[in-house]
This record gives sequence, structure tokens and C-alpha cells, in this order.
Amino acid sequence: MVRQLAREGFTAMLGARDLDKGRAAAGALQAEGLDVEARRIDVADAESVRELGAALAEDVGHLDVLVNNAAIHYDTWQRGADADLGVVQEALDTNLLGAWRTAQACLPLLRRSEHGRIVNVSSESGSLASMGAGAPAYSVSKAALNALTRVLAAELGPEGILVNSVCPGWVATDMGGPGGRPVQDGAASVIWAALLPDDGPSGGFFRDGRPVQW
Repeated sequence: MVRQLAREGFTAMLGARDLDKGRAAAGALQAEGLDVEARRIDVADAESVRELGAALAEDVGHLDVLVNNAAIHYDTWQRGADADLGVVQEALDTNLLGAWRTAQACLPLLRRSEHGRIVNVSSESGSLASMGAGAPAYSVSKAALNALTRVLAAELGPEGILVNSVCPGWVATDMGGPGGRPVQDGAASVIWAALLPDDGPSGGFFRDGRPVQW
């Protein structure tokens, strides 16, 4: 996603909990001639999020696109009836509250943009229309993220800030495992929402530019 945003002409901020790893990843993209900076952020740590928001306000002054991508605990080993609620709480703190606190910290900067966008990277696992047994922490946290998308879209729409959820599909990442679609294809689904025109949809749930059932 960072690569594709930078190729679209953005100065792309690559967020990482481990700044050394973030700088290594950013360096590989910089070697491609892309405008990428690494920034430290742990979305589960309110102070870390606040510090990033303050640093961006001082260093760049505005933000055009916020992509909330952090997620943990695809807990296929659990069932809701006897789930470890500690795991559920951790999932909610990152997958829902992490996106929420990051949006709050970045909102003053998004308001300074002429085309503010928030993209919440969700999952069809969070669709109530198709939800069933299994992966309770992940599914409930993503359903809640979708609900947050609707709330923020309604509140920020009058200000011209578009807020959408995107399911990138099953992607071959560390969490998704082998066999999924290429990373660049899943990323492109997210970038579509980041590049929406001013009259584009808001408060929606999409994959590859097409609506996903809630």
C-alpha cells in the first residue's frame, strides 16, 4: 500500500511499531525512487498515537489519506462460547480502538486537506451478512470497525472527508498465509478507496471497488 500510494505521488508515511524495521522497509522503497518516510506508531498505545499525530502536525502540517491497516488475532482456533476474552480484548484494542484513536489523532490534519480520506482495512469476516462460527475476536472486532466507519462517515461527510471500509480479500501475508491473492492486488483494493473523487461514496464496505454485504 505504501508503495502504491507513493507511486501516485504521495509522500507516504510507513507506520511501524519497530522503527528500525520500518526504516529498513522504507529504505527499500526509497531505493525505487519513492517518497517514503518511516514513522513509529503502536496503535494499541495511546501515547504512541498521540506522539505521531503531534509529529505529523509539526513536520508536514496536513494529511490527505489515513489508512488504518493494523490488525491482530485471526483466531480460527476459538469459538465464541468459550473464547479467551483476553484475546478478544487485545483484538479489539488493536483492530477497533487502534483505528479509532489513530483517526482521532489525525483528524485535525485531515481537516487541513482539501480531499481528506480515511480507509479502514476490514475483512469479510466482519460482515454480519455472512458471519458464522469461529474466529470470534477477529470477526467481532472487524464488524465493530465497520460500524465505526459508518459513524465517522456520517459525522465527517459535511466536511468533505470520505470514510470507507475495504476488504482486501484473502491476501498472502504473514497473517493470511500462503495461497491468497498477491499482496499488490489486495493493496490495490485499498488504494482505490484512498483515491476516490470528492463525489465518491462514503460509509461503504468494498472489495476491488465493489460493495460487500454488511
